Amino acid sequence: MRYFLFAIVMLLYPAISTQALAQSQLSISVGDRGVSLGFAMSTYPTMVRIPGYPVYYDPRVDENYFFYDGLYWVYGDDNWYSSPWYNGPWDRIPPAYVPLFVLRVPVRYYRRPPAYFRGWRSDAAPRWGQHWGRDWERQRSGWDRWDRRSVPRAAPLPTYQRNYTGSHYPRQLDQQRSIESRNYRYQPREAASRQIREQRGRAAESRNQQQKQQQQNNRQQQQNDRQQQQQLKAGQQQDVQKQQRQRARNQQDVQQQQQRNVRQEQDVRQQQQRNARQQQDVRQQQQQKDRQQQDVQKQQQQRARQQQEVTPQQQQQRAQQQQEVSQQQQRARGQQEVQQQQQQRSRQQQSVQQQQKARQQPQPAQNARGADNKGGNGRSDKHKDQRGNQKDQKDTNKDGAGHE
Repeated sequence: MRYFLFAIVMLLYPAISTQALAQSQLSISVGDRGVSLGFAMSTYPTMVRIPGYPVYYDPRVDENYFFYDGLYWVYGDDNWYSSPWYNGPWDRIPPAYVPLFVLRVPVRYYRRPPAYFRGWRSDAAPRWGQHWGRDWERQRSGWDRWDRRSVPRAAPLPTYQRNYTGSHYPRQLDQQRSIESRNYRYQPREAASRQIREQRGRAAESRNQQQKQQQQNNRQQQQNDRQQQQQLKAGQQQDVQKQQRQRARNQQDVQQQQQRNVRQEQDVRQQQQRNARQQQDVRQQQQQKDRQQQDVQKQQQQRARQQQEVTPQQQQQRAQQQQEVSQQQQRARGQQEVQQQQQQRSRQQQSVQQQQKARQQPQPAQNARGADNKGGNGRSDKHKDQRGNQKDQKDTNKDGAGHE
């Protein structure tokens, strides 16, 4: 809802000067949806003129519903609302700018009077000064006094609106203004009524301009959208071409990869064949080695059998060889014993020589007496030595016979 501020200069009563009225301002909320009053007129109202007043009311509507000077008026929730159409949209009008004859309607014609109307005379106007205060009463001084003999003519009812009910009722200000301009020629007498109509006309024009601007904006937006769509299509076409080129490259890559795969498979098969041949060669070599080992084993077995098969002559020769070896061993032992005896004899001879040297040395008289004994003993020792030598000679002869 759009809000507009406009000034309404009107002559409310003779006591107020024209200059003071020209400086007054009226603030009206005008919009497509208007103010919601909590009720709706589904059909055109049945308007009846109030006797002695240029005002109409609807006796069948349970609302404070009036028509004056080309406008419908509703009083509810301590506010006045106005509209050129019987079902709105409604504009809230400040109490200081409500037309005088609307304020002068007697209490009995208010179909839903507020609580504070109780106790007031039904054939007189509501006590607005008491309700709205002294400021309002000073501003609208004399509002309830007029010459009843010079009441202005009532404005004609806009009966053409009977054709617009239900879903056919116009809700937009520009639609209402267009229909009204073709069917209703009345010009309001009150300045406030004219200002309301003018304000609604400007609101409708503003809406038309806004709609035109919106249409232009929509067309511009559509053109921009078309351009964007064209650019998008061009970009999509470029993308499609790129995708096609990419697909072609991908197909070429796939074909090349397939060719490489085929070559690799061929190489793998050739390698497998080479490996198979190599394995066959290895098996053949292994088999040849196995045969050679078998031949060697056979030869070894044959040699073992040959070694096991010994002739009697070879056995006799081996026995003789063993006997010769044992004889050689006996001779060696005999020679060792001879050498040991010879060494013993040499030691004995050395000891004898040492004894002889000891005997030959000069001694005192005792030695001289014992020389005879010595001489005798010397002869006996000589015979002992001869017997020992003979015994040794016999032992040597026995050893020689044994070795033979």
